[in-house]
Amino acid sequence: MFFVLRPVRVLLKALLTQSTPAQMSWGFALGVLVGLVPKGNLLAIALGMVVAMLRVNLGVATATAIAVTFAASWFDPVSDSIGRFVLSLPSLQQFWIQLYNTPVMPWTDFNNSIVMGSFLLGLGLLWPLSRSSRPVFEHYADLLSEHARHWRLAKVLLGAEWADRLGSVE
Repeated sequence: MFFVLRPVRVLLKALLTQSTPAQMSWGFALGVLVGLVPKGNLLAIALGMVVAMLRVNLGVATATAIAVTFAASWFDPVSDSIGRFVLSLPSLQQFWIQLYNTPVMPWTDFNNSIVMGSFLLGLGLLWPLSRSSRPVFEHYADLLSEHARHWRLAKVLLGAEWADRLGSVE
C-alpha cells in the first residue's frame, strides 16, 4: 500500500518544502511549458528532464503541468498557427531540412506545427508567467504551507513515510 501512496507523498512533500517564491514561480512557468507541449515525443521528455534538473519547486511544476495538459487542447488552434508560420518561413526552410536530417531531431516532432507552436508559445510565456506569479507565491506560499501541514491527509501521508521506514528496518 505504501508503494501506491509514494507518488502522492512525494508531490505533497515537494509542495510543503521550504522553497523560495522564485523557485515556485519558475516551477509554475516551466510547468506551463511542459503542459503545453504535446506528449509522446522526445521534446516533452527533454523538457521534463530539464525541469527535474533545475532548482525549481517540483511539486508546483508537476501540478501545473498536469493542469495545463488538460487545458492545452484549447490552445491548439493558436499553437497550430504559430507553428505553421514558423515552419513555413522561407528563410528557415534550409535550417528545418538540416535539422530534420540529424539523427535524433525527428523524434522531437518539431516538424509538427502544433508541437512547434506549443513549444514557442510556452517559451514566450516563460518569463512573463514567472514574473507575474512571483508576487502570488510571495503572498500565499507560507500561508498555504502552514494550512496544509494541519490537514489530516498531509499528516497521514507524511506519517506513512515514517511507517514505511520503520517497516523496512525489520
